[in-house]
Amino acid sequence: MKQKDVVLIAVIVFISALFAFGISKVVFKSSAKNDQAEKVDVISADFLSPSKKYFNSTAVNPTRLIEIGGNNNQNPFTGSPQ
Repeated sequence: MKQKDVVLIAVIVFISALFAFGISKVVFKSSAKNDQAEKVDVISADFLSPSKKYFNSTAVNPTRLIEIGGNNNQNPFTGSPQ
């Protein structure tokens, strides 16, 4: 590239940036200057106890270990149980 080409490209880039900035101001009008954040309720760290109807000593516990069968065969694929 010659010196003239570099200067010409720089001028075109500058003019395009100004043009794009001007168009973006027209297209993307913002009303953010007058906006205010919503007020939220205070979050408390206190928790109420769960209902005794569902959380009691006789309720089903899905997290307990379930053991199917009493087979303790260490080599289950040998063909004969121990």
